[in-house]
Amino acid sequence: MENVRGPVAGVVLAGGMSSRMGRDKALLQVYGPGKPDLLTRTCSLLTDLLPQCWISCRSGLARAGYQCIFDEYPDRGPAAGVLAALKAARAHGFDAVLVVSCDMPFMDAPTLRRLLASRNTAGAGNLATLYVDAVSGRPEALVAVYETASLPWFEKSVTQQGGRLNNVVPAEKQTRLPYGPDEAGPFFNLNRPEDVKRALDILGASL
Repeated sequence: MENVRGPVAGVVLAGGMSSRMGRDKALLQVYGPGKPDLLTRTCSLLTDLLPQCWISCRSGLARAGYQCIFDEYPDRGPAAGVLAALKAARAHGFDAVLVVSCDMPFMDAPTLRRLLASRNTAGAGNLATLYVDAVSGRPEALVAVYETASLPWFEKSVTQQGGRLNNVVPAEKQTRLPYGPDEAGPFFNLNRPEDVKRALDILGASL
Protein backbone atom coordinates (compact mmCIF):
# COMPACT_ATOMS: atom_id res chain seq x y z
CA MET A 1 0.00 0.00 0.00
CA GLU A 2 1.28 3.43 -0.95
CA ASN A 3 1.84 5.72 2.02
CA VAL A 4 1.75 9.35 0.93
CA ARG A 5 2.94 10.59 4.33
CA GLY A 6 6.12 8.52 4.19
CA PRO A 7 6.98 4.83 4.44
CA VAL A 8 5.74 2.61 7.25
CA ALA A 9 7.42 -0.43 8.80
CA GLY A 10 5.54 -3.24 10.52
CA VAL A 11 6.26 -4.37 14.07
CA VAL A 12 4.80 -7.37 15.87
CA LEU A 13 4.83 -6.94 19.64
CA ALA A 14 5.99 -10.28 21.05
CA GLY A 15 8.06 -9.34 24.08
CA GLY A 16 5.52 -9.84 26.85
CA MET A 17 5.84 -12.25 29.73
CA SER A 18 2.55 -14.09 28.99
CA SER A 19 2.16 -14.44 32.75
CA ARG A 20 -1.63 -14.66 32.72
CA MET A 21 -1.57 -17.23 29.92
CA GLY A 22 1.04 -19.42 31.58
CA ARG A 23 2.83 -20.10 28.30
CA ASP A 24 4.22 -18.11 25.40
CA LYS A 25 1.25 -16.53 23.63
CA ALA A 26 3.20 -15.89 20.45
CA LEU A 27 3.65 -19.61 19.86
CA LEU A 28 0.01 -20.61 20.39
CA GLN A 29 -1.47 -22.60 17.52
CA VAL A 30 -5.18 -21.90 17.48
CA TYR A 31 -5.80 -22.43 13.77
CA GLY A 32 -5.45 -26.21 13.80
CA PRO A 33 -2.73 -28.82 13.24
CA GLY A 34 -0.07 -27.78 10.77
CA LYS A 35 -1.24 -24.16 10.73
CA PRO A 36 0.91 -21.13 11.64
CA ASP A 37 1.29 -20.03 15.23
CA LEU A 38 0.12 -16.54 16.22
CA LEU A 39 3.53 -14.93 15.70
CA THR A 40 3.95 -16.38 12.22
CA ARG A 41 0.46 -15.37 11.14
CA THR A 42 0.74 -11.82 12.47
CA CYS A 43 4.13 -11.34 10.84
CA SER A 44 2.71 -12.62 7.54
CA LEU A 45 -0.13 -10.08 7.73
CA LEU A 46 2.34 -7.21 8.05
CA THR A 47 4.79 -8.58 5.49
CA ASP A 48 2.01 -8.69 2.90
CA LEU A 49 1.19 -5.01 3.51
CA LEU A 50 4.53 -3.35 4.21
CA PRO A 51 8.16 -3.49 3.01
CA GLN A 52 9.57 -4.35 6.44
CA CYS A 53 8.41 -6.36 9.43
CA TRP A 54 10.29 -6.59 12.73
CA ILE A 55 9.52 -8.60 15.83
CA SER A 56 9.69 -6.69 19.10
CA CYS A 57 11.35 -8.89 21.74
CA ARG A 58 12.49 -8.71 25.32
CA SER A 59 16.18 -8.00 25.67
CA GLY A 60 18.26 -11.12 25.06
CA LEU A 61 15.30 -13.27 24.02
CA ALA A 62 15.37 -13.41 20.24
CA ARG A 63 12.71 -15.06 18.11
CA ALA A 64 14.58 -17.46 15.85
CA GLY A 65 14.04 -16.90 12.14
CA TYR A 66 12.78 -13.33 12.47
CA GLN A 67 14.30 -9.86 12.30
CA CYS A 68 14.19 -8.86 15.94
CA ILE A 69 14.47 -5.56 17.75
CA PHE A 70 14.94 -5.51 21.49
CA ASP A 71 13.57 -3.45 24.36
CA GLU A 72 16.13 -1.09 25.87
CA TYR A 73 14.13 -0.71 29.08
CA PRO A 74 13.02 -3.93 30.82
CA ASP A 75 9.61 -4.34 32.42
CA ARG A 76 8.13 -1.22 30.86
CA GLY A 77 5.47 -3.03 28.85
CA PRO A 78 4.56 -2.59 25.19
CA ALA A 79 5.48 1.10 25.18
CA ALA A 80 9.13 0.07 25.49
CA GLY A 81 8.69 -2.16 22.45
CA VAL A 82 7.14 0.67 20.46
CA LEU A 83 9.96 2.98 21.52
CA ALA A 84 12.58 0.52 20.25
CA ALA A 85 10.60 0.05 17.04
CA LEU A 86 10.37 3.79 16.42
CA LYS A 87 14.12 4.14 16.85
CA ALA A 88 14.72 1.29 14.42
CA ALA A 89 12.27 2.80 11.94
CA ARG A 90 13.98 6.19 12.05
CA ALA A 91 17.39 4.57 11.58
CA HIS A 92 16.16 2.68 8.52
CA GLY A 93 14.40 5.59 6.82
CA PHE A 94 10.79 4.87 7.83
CA ASP A 95 8.45 7.60 9.01
CA ALA A 96 6.13 5.43 11.08
CA VAL A 97 5.51 1.96 12.45
CA LEU A 98 2.35 -0.11 12.23
CA VAL A 99 2.27 -1.96 15.54
CA VAL A 100 0.22 -5.12 16.04
CA SER A 101 0.23 -7.29 19.14
CA CYS A 102 0.97 -10.95 18.47
CA ASP A 103 -2.05 -12.20 20.45
CA MET A 104 -4.92 -11.19 18.14
CA PRO A 105 -6.01 -14.33 16.28
CA PHE A 106 -8.72 -12.60 14.22
CA MET A 107 -6.80 -9.52 13.10
CA ASP A 108 -7.07 -9.19 9.33
CA ALA A 109 -5.66 -7.30 6.37
CA PRO A 110 -8.76 -5.11 5.69
CA THR A 111 -8.63 -3.78 9.25
CA LEU A 112 -4.96 -2.90 8.88
CA ARG A 113 -5.42 -1.38 5.42
CA ARG A 114 -8.14 0.90 6.77
CA LEU A 115 -5.77 2.02 9.53
CA LEU A 116 -3.01 2.80 7.03
CA ALA A 117 -5.42 4.67 4.76
CA SER A 118 -6.62 6.79 7.67
CA ARG A 119 -3.02 7.56 8.61
CA ASN A 120 -2.42 8.79 5.06
CA THR A 121 -5.23 11.33 5.25
CA ALA A 122 -4.59 12.50 8.83
CA GLY A 123 -3.54 16.04 9.60
CA ALA A 124 0.08 17.14 9.71
CA GLY A 125 0.16 17.12 13.52
CA ASN A 126 -1.06 13.55 13.84
CA LEU A 127 1.31 11.28 15.80
CA ALA A 128 -0.85 8.17 16.24
CA THR A 129 -3.63 6.53 14.25
CA LEU A 130 -5.66 3.93 16.09
CA TYR A 131 -9.05 2.34 16.52
CA VAL A 132 -11.37 3.05 19.43
CA ASP A 133 -14.31 1.03 20.74
CA ALA A 134 -17.34 3.22 19.98
CA VAL A 135 -19.26 1.82 22.96
CA SER A 136 -16.66 1.88 25.74
CA GLY A 137 -14.34 4.54 24.34
CA ARG A 138 -11.38 2.22 24.90
CA PRO A 139 -8.52 2.91 22.47
CA GLU A 140 -6.85 -0.02 20.73
CA ALA A 141 -3.29 1.12 21.32
CA LEU A 142 -1.87 -2.30 20.39
CA VAL A 143 -3.12 -1.96 16.81
CA ALA A 144 -1.90 1.45 15.76
CA VAL A 145 0.34 3.48 13.51
CA TYR A 146 2.84 5.59 15.45
CA GLU A 147 4.85 8.29 13.70
CA THR A 148 8.57 8.55 14.39
CA ALA A 149 7.82 12.16 15.38
CA SER A 150 6.21 10.70 18.51
CA LEU A 151 9.61 9.51 19.77
CA PRO A 152 9.99 12.30 22.39
CA TRP A 153 6.67 11.31 23.97
CA PHE A 154 7.67 7.64 24.08
CA GLU A 155 11.09 8.45 25.51
CA LYS A 156 9.52 10.49 28.30
CA SER A 157 6.81 7.95 29.03
CA VAL A 158 9.08 4.90 29.14
CA THR A 159 11.92 6.52 31.09
CA GLN A 160 9.94 8.75 33.45
CA GLN A 161 6.31 7.66 33.62
CA GLY A 162 6.25 3.87 33.50
CA GLY A 163 5.36 3.47 29.85
CA ARG A 164 1.58 3.01 29.87
CA LEU A 165 0.85 2.81 26.16
CA ASN A 166 -2.66 4.31 26.14
CA ASN A 167 -1.38 7.55 27.65
CA VAL A 168 1.81 8.13 25.66
CA VAL A 169 0.55 10.23 22.74
CA PRO A 170 -1.75 13.16 23.69
CA ALA A 171 -5.33 12.68 22.54
CA GLU A 172 -5.22 15.86 20.46
CA LYS A 173 -2.40 14.36 18.41
CA GLN A 174 -4.29 11.14 17.65
CA THR A 175 -6.58 10.13 14.80
CA ARG A 176 -9.15 7.66 16.10
CA LEU A 177 -11.31 5.31 14.06
CA PRO A 178 -14.43 4.16 15.94
CA TYR A 179 -15.69 0.61 15.51
CA GLY A 180 -18.98 -0.89 16.63
CA PRO A 181 -19.84 -4.24 18.24
CA ASP A 182 -20.25 -5.93 14.86
CA GLU A 183 -16.68 -4.90 13.93
CA ALA A 184 -15.01 -5.98 17.18
CA GLY A 185 -13.81 -9.42 16.05
CA PRO A 186 -10.31 -8.43 14.89
CA PHE A 187 -9.58 -6.83 18.28
CA PHE A 188 -10.21 -9.96 20.34
CA ASN A 189 -6.96 -10.85 22.11
CA LEU A 190 -5.68 -13.80 24.09
CA ASN A 191 -4.65 -13.10 27.67
CA ARG A 192 -5.79 -16.17 29.59
CA PRO A 193 -6.40 -19.87 28.85
CA GLU A 194 -10.15 -19.25 28.72
CA ASP A 195 -9.56 -16.80 25.87
CA VAL A 196 -7.86 -19.56 23.91
CA LYS A 197 -10.83 -21.83 24.45
CA ARG A 198 -13.16 -19.12 23.19
CA ALA A 199 -10.99 -18.59 20.10
CA LEU A 200 -10.94 -22.32 19.42
CA ASP A 201 -14.71 -22.46 19.74
CA ILE A 202 -14.99 -19.64 17.21
CA LEU A 203 -12.51 -21.18 14.82
CA GLY A 204 -13.77 -24.71 15.24
CA ALA A 205 -10.18 -25.83 15.71
CA SER A 206 -8.27 -27.67 18.40
CA LEU A 207 -4.76 -27.44 19.80
